[in-house]
Amino acid sequence: MHVNSRHHPALLDDELDLALLAADDGAEPAAPAAPGRIVPVILSGGSGTRLWPVSRDGLPKQLWALASGRTMLQETALRASGTLPDGTGFAPALVVCNQEHRFLVAEQLAAVGIADRRIVLEPVGRNSAAAVAAAACLLAEDDPEALLWMMAADAVVADVAALHRLLPAAVAAARAGRLVTFGIAPAGAETGYGYIELGAALPEAPGAHAVARFTEKPAAAVAAEFAASGRHLWNSGMFVATARTLLRELGEHAPEVLAAVAEAVARRQQDLDFTRLEAAAFAQAPSLSLDHAVAEHTRQAAVVPADIAWSDVGSWDALWRLGAKDAAGNVAAGDALLVGAEDCYVRGEGILTAVVGLKDAVVVATPDAVLAVHRDQAQQVREVVRRLQATHRKEALSHARCHRPWGFYETLILQPRFQVKRIVVEPGRMLSLQKHHHRAEHWVVVAGTALVVRDAEEVMLQENESIYLPLGCVHRLVNPGRIPLALIEVQVGAYLGEDDIVRLEDAYARG
Repeated sequence: MHVNSRHHPALLDDELDLALLAADDGAEPAAPAAPGRIVPVILSGGSGTRLWPVSRDGLPKQLWALASGRTMLQETALRASGTLPDGTGFAPALVVCNQEHRFLVAEQLAAVGIADRRIVLEPVGRNSAAAVAAAACLLAEDDPEALLWMMAADAVVADVAALHRLLPAAVAAARAGRLVTFGIAPAGAETGYGYIELGAALPEAPGAHAVARFTEKPAAAVAAEFAASGRHLWNSGMFVATARTLLRELGEHAPEVLAAVAEAVARRQQDLDFTRLEAAAFAQAPSLSLDHAVAEHTRQAAVVPADIAWSDVGSWDALWRLGAKDAAGNVAAGDALLVGAEDCYVRGEGILTAVVGLKDAVVVATPDAVLAVHRDQAQQVREVVRRLQATHRKEALSHARCHRPWGFYETLILQPRFQVKRIVVEPGRMLSLQKHHHRAEHWVVVAGTALVVRDAEEVMLQENESIYLPLGCVHRLVNPGRIPLALIEVQVGAYLGEDDIVRLEDAYARG
């Protein structure tokens, strides 16, 4: 990869030089945003541990349909569509996500008609400041005045029309060099949010105010004082700013973040349809939220008060508050049955979940884990995850069903020396050409058609036909048909871990 060392003349500070290094890796560059359009920057790097056991690192909450029929990522992306009341439009979205989720993110966006987008891969999680810095560096290469609308992929905005009416005020303040957020009237003394003290109105941006003070996640007594003051708003986590403003403020208040990310951007590579940030440089960035890194310190913060029915969906109790309730105040999702229950949230993901006689409870069941908690203690779910991680339980990170770019697999039985899985391959897709050092496999097709490569031979299998793959053989599974291929895999061997896969060739450029 050749690194182009040109600097953009509009950014003069020496410490920002790396932020405008462009990379030339032979890939077709993304088209710059049309002048005047807003670039949605969707941050999809969170893991949502407080919504365990549904949300886990392998499939976090933004990739689930929790508050509507669409996933939270899809709802966030669709929020940035159409035209604002003042005629301003939106450029294609830039999504920053965990590299392990790249195919799911691409598929979910395509499923709602969003094919024109740019997906940037974080090699490791470094919180929102680094993700925003990457987006600003990339967009500044084409236009330092590019206007970024930064949104977490895992929040709910029920009144999108109201948000669109407020965006022009945020845009005007951002054009004047401000870092603008949307402030939500406090519904209580939440300690998990940042609080914004309203300052003077901004004459150059009617509807926007200067921020007198920004306080991130205060103690309970301070939060209660703020909530009752009438002068404080919750920080929604949505920010609007130009790329120039972001780079300037990051350079002043978080130079270590900017330097590491700028280097990672300069050394990026194109991987299929994705922009992969250079891992070693990106890992050097301190893990800081944009709030801690910049918003608490900048003298250019502004806020637009916003009544938009916003929620960060930070707990199961929040989902209960958002959900449609029955006559007894219960919210039921999935395969759930409630008898004599009141004010409960019950969710059955792939398993019947019955609740009798409980009040103010959350019960969530998945095929491999069950959570039961009082709604008042919903924030403590992350302590469950912490303890699972401390004992290296796989349930802390992954589900029984694991998604792959070709489809998914799920473990049905796991015992010493053998494992049974269900594997589903989407039409036209294939697994990598691979072999194993410690296990043999038996495949039985239960739906669709399978083309199996086994060493030098190719075998076509139909429903109710099977094949044996001895230890060490080179093999691949292909779905040549037009319906999903489903098969049962029986693994037998001394070691059955997923890391016993030696990939010899892969259509999805995985290692």
